[in-house]
Amino acid sequence: MPMRERLLYASENGDRWSLAGERGTGQVVVRHRANLASGGQVSDVSLGAFLGQGGLGPEKQELLHLIGSLIGGAQDDSSDPAIS
Repeated sequence: MPMRERLLYASENGDRWSLAGERGTGQVVVRHRANLASGGQVSDVSLGAFLGQGGLGPEKQELLHLIGSLIGGAQDDSSDPAIS
Protein backbone atom coordinates (compact mmCIF):
# COMPACT_ATOMS: atom_id res chain seq x y z
CA MET A 1 0.00 0.00 0.00
CA PRO A 2 1.45 3.43 -0.89
CA MET A 3 2.63 5.67 1.91
CA ARG A 4 1.68 9.31 2.25
CA GLU A 5 4.54 11.66 3.06
CA ARG A 6 4.97 15.09 4.60
CA LEU A 7 8.34 16.76 4.16
CA LEU A 8 10.00 17.59 7.47
CA TYR A 9 13.36 18.93 6.33
CA ALA A 10 15.50 19.26 3.20
CA SER A 11 19.21 19.87 3.78
CA GLU A 12 21.42 22.04 1.62
CA ASN A 13 23.18 18.92 0.29
CA GLY A 14 19.91 17.42 -0.95
CA ASP A 15 19.07 14.95 1.83
CA ARG A 16 15.36 14.93 2.68
CA TRP A 17 13.46 13.69 5.73
CA SER A 18 9.72 13.08 5.63
CA LEU A 19 7.07 11.80 7.97
CA ALA A 20 5.52 8.85 6.12
CA GLY A 21 2.43 6.88 6.98
CA GLU A 22 0.50 3.99 5.55
CA ARG A 23 -3.26 4.44 5.61
CA GLY A 24 -4.10 0.75 5.89
CA THR A 25 -1.93 -0.07 8.91
CA GLY A 26 -1.50 3.33 10.53
CA GLN A 27 2.26 2.71 10.64
CA VAL A 28 4.22 5.99 10.74
CA VAL A 29 7.95 6.28 10.10
CA VAL A 30 10.57 8.90 9.38
CA ARG A 31 11.77 8.39 5.81
CA HIS A 32 15.26 9.58 4.86
CA ARG A 33 16.11 10.05 1.19
CA ALA A 34 19.84 10.49 0.73
CA ASN A 35 21.05 12.90 -1.92
CA LEU A 36 21.97 11.51 -5.34
CA ALA A 37 25.70 12.01 -4.75
CA SER A 38 25.40 9.65 -1.76
CA GLY A 39 23.51 7.07 -3.79
CA GLY A 40 19.95 8.27 -3.25
CA GLN A 41 19.17 5.48 -0.77
CA VAL A 42 15.80 5.55 0.98
CA SER A 43 15.52 4.29 4.54
CA ASP A 44 12.68 4.23 7.06
CA VAL A 45 13.05 4.36 10.83
CA SER A 46 10.34 4.15 13.47
CA LEU A 47 9.39 7.35 15.28
CA GLY A 48 10.66 5.98 18.58
CA ALA A 49 14.04 5.03 17.15
CA PHE A 50 14.36 8.37 15.33
CA LEU A 51 13.56 10.40 18.44
CA GLY A 52 15.80 8.17 20.57
CA GLN A 53 18.86 8.76 18.40
CA GLY A 54 21.43 11.14 19.83
CA GLY A 55 21.71 14.72 18.74
CA LEU A 56 19.19 17.36 17.86
CA GLY A 57 19.72 17.94 14.15
CA PRO A 58 17.39 20.15 12.14
CA GLU A 59 15.37 17.17 10.90
CA LYS A 60 14.60 16.14 14.50
CA GLN A 61 13.87 19.74 15.46
CA GLU A 62 11.33 19.96 12.63
CA LEU A 63 9.60 16.75 13.76
CA LEU A 64 9.43 18.05 17.33
CA HIS A 65 8.08 21.38 16.04
CA LEU A 66 5.38 19.52 14.08
CA ILE A 67 4.43 17.48 17.15
CA GLY A 68 4.35 20.66 19.24
CA SER A 69 2.09 22.36 16.72
CA LEU A 70 -0.55 19.71 17.39
CA ILE A 71 -1.04 21.23 20.84
CA GLY A 72 -0.23 24.74 19.61
CA GLY A 73 -2.79 26.92 21.39
CA ALA A 74 -2.50 25.11 24.70
CA GLN A 75 -2.40 27.41 27.70
CA ASP A 76 -0.64 26.74 30.98
CA ASP A 77 -2.69 23.90 32.45
CA SER A 78 -0.67 23.58 35.67
CA SER A 79 -3.82 24.25 37.70
CA ASP A 80 -5.65 21.32 36.07
CA PRO A 81 -5.27 18.25 38.32
CA ALA A 82 -5.90 15.94 35.34
CA ILE A 83 -2.65 17.07 33.73
CA SER A 84 0.60 16.07 35.36
